[in-house]
Amino acid sequence: MVKKFFVFVMMVSLAYGFGMGMNEYEADIAHSSLSFKINHMVVSKVMGRFNDFSVAIKEDPNDITKSSVAVVIKTASIDTGNEKRDNHLRGADFFDAEKYPEITFQSSRMEKKGDAYAAVGTLNMHGVSKEITIPFEITGKLKDPWGSTRAGIEASTRLDRKDYGLTWNKTLDKGGLMVGNEVKIEILLEMVSKKQQ
Repeated sequence: MVKKFFVFVMMVSLAYGFGMGMNEYEADIAHSSLSFKINHMVVSKVMGRFNDFSVAIKEDPNDITKSSVAVVIKTASIDTGNEKRDNHLRGADFFDAEKYPEITFQSSRMEKKGDAYAAVGTLNMHGVSKEITIPFEITGKLKDPWGSTRAGIEASTRLDRKDYGLTWNKTLDKGGLMVGNEVKIEILLEMVSKKQQ
């Protein structure tokens, strides 16, 4: 009798998706990007990206709010297309990549409001940790030809670099700052399942 009851519970659990555990995904870096944009000398903007980063997602198939995301960015991989500027950004005036080799984000919870999602968690950059909210959109999900599940995610947010001790600047002769303080972040991810779904 006990054995039959156990089998029944297992069947119900599988039917409703309980007990399945988390689905794990990692970013396909060849089809993902983490870029930023910031004002330069008031009149224009500079764009850049980080070339070395990883994203790991644990998805609860029954309740997305119980899912989590972890991001690790190698600070020295910053790339704005100008070697002299990139070396300056890696140095002590900005990211100080030797002292702070990684930027990390670890979610503490996921939020869902209607069709909108947001990851709430701690961003650690330049030795400073702050809670931030990153709105995101799931742009699609499908099985690829190799049997893995792929999911598209787009996210964007804005940060004030001064909040993280990145305060270097110069005042221009006619007023205004050489480097803006607000940074716009754009994240485009193609996530691949680590196990068949």
